[in-house]
Amino acid sequence: MHVPPVAPVLRRAAATGRRLAESWTGSPRALDVLTAVSCLALMALDLPGLAAADNSLSGPMAAVVLAAGCSSLVVRRRAPWISYLTALLFIGWLHELTLIQFALYSVGRFRGRRPAVLATVGYIAFALIVFSVPGWPEPHAQTLSSFLSLVVPIGVLASAVGIAAYRHDLVRELAARRAESAVLQAVQQERTSVARDVHDFVGRELTLLTVRSEVLSVRSRASAHAKDFEELADTARRAHLVLNEIIVQRGERAATPGVDGLPALAEESGRAGSPVRLALDPQVHGLSPLRQAAVYRVVQECLTNAAKHACGETVDVSIAADGPHLRIAVSNGLPARTPTRAPVSAGSGTASMSERVRSLGGTLTATRTEDSYTVVATLPRG
Repeated sequence: MHVPPVAPVLRRAAATGRRLAESWTGSPRALDVLTAVSCLALMALDLPGLAAADNSLSGPMAAVVLAAGCSSLVVRRRAPWISYLTALLFIGWLHELTLIQFALYSVGRFRGRRPAVLATVGYIAFALIVFSVPGWPEPHAQTLSSFLSLVVPIGVLASAVGIAAYRHDLVRELAARRAESAVLQAVQQERTSVARDVHDFVGRELTLLTVRSEVLSVRSRASAHAKDFEELADTARRAHLVLNEIIVQRGERAATPGVDGLPALAEESGRAGSPVRLALDPQVHGLSPLRQAAVYRVVQECLTNAAKHACGETVDVSIAADGPHLRIAVSNGLPARTPTRAPVSAGSGTASMSERVRSLGGTLTATRTEDSYTVVATLPRG
């Protein structure tokens, strides 16, 4: 019987353990368990005092009670009020103030400002009531003001930190949603732009097809193919009408330049401080207007990014017809020093380029190294 080597098995087991540990440590549940354990560790410092106090708890029993109370923090995200009520019970029974700090923070972190304020007021009121009950294990010489100097800061500080964390989460989520909205808006604008290009270029071809079919229909009235040409003209006309209905957002705008506009674009980039070395395959001039517009837009966006992030660096632009595919490669060096002021950018340019290229059946990749940034787009020529 073949016995597998021990070393590879141990390595696979270790790798599996690391993956599980990484997935577990990054989860909210792991953070909740760690919070409960941290609270228990702090409360364990009071075990000798709890066992000696008049609360009918032995050392082991006190440990079990504290562990049960800290376990309520495991559900602090879904139900922070459970740990809050448990903490109030600990105040009245065991005179323990550690758990209430974690509970108030949890209420503020996961429920917001108003619940946190109500929870803090309720905690202070409950503590005052317990302080007024005979038998509270405090020296008789301790005044109410000294008691409040301990109770009030604990509650206010814990709630304030929780509310601040809650607001930070809201701001971070809002920023993420804004970034996602900007990308979606850019993609939608690019789809609209592509749709308009389709309308312009395909509509022109359909118009020419309709006119040509009508001319051939007139010339062949006496032949057997006259009816076929009339049907072809009607089909082209209907296709043009359907295209007009599909492209809802047309709008007035200038037509997108083709590859003939690239030299002017390169010259404009050079005047802005980013010189361009343009290598253009002569076969590219034979591409359809739709693909020429895509080439122009990709190069334009790449030059814009280079002007933002690598102004002064030379940009190499290569457009080649490689068999059935069209390859666009734009590469620029990166400055040795990071700009002191970050460029103004919505971060959606790459998404717009990728959407345009994908809409034409192509692919786009952006690669960044230590000293260069390269964008490569591949499109079918047909």
